[in-house]
Amino acid sequence: MHALDISAVAQRSGIPASTLRYYEERGLIASIGRRGLKRVFEPGILERLALIALGRQAGFSLDEIAAMFDARGMAVIDRDMLRAKADELDALIQRLAAMRDGLRHAAACPAPSHMECPTFQRIVRAAASGALARRAGAAPRLDRP
Repeated sequence: MHALDISAVAQRSGIPASTLRYYEERGLIASIGRRGLKRVFEPGILERLALIALGRQAGFSLDEIAAMFDARGMAVIDRDMLRAKADELDALIQRLAAMRDGLRHAAACPAPSHMECPTFQRIVRAAASGALARRAGAAPRLDRP
């Protein structure tokens, strides 16, 4: 495959040219020259952009993603950093599951009003005190009176 100009990279990757220029400015990608006024990239840029997209979807910052590439542009991903991000995602999943369960309870609660529901009151108190955030996703106990 031949070198790709920025328009071709944008079309094939689905990433706007402005984002590609920003990534180049941040050092995440590098052009190999210009064809007229357009930046030109090696065909391997598409794989690198796919790795960047994966990192972004996993919640890594651009600085963290940049650190995943060596000076030659080869991926050198720190496994400890991956484990730490997986742990963060686990905590987020638990916190979101607790919120989901609380919302489902509130929607189905037979109490005349939500503020008369002991379970809902516990959830509100936990949220107000910051306990839900501090517990890193541990669901509020719904089985206690």
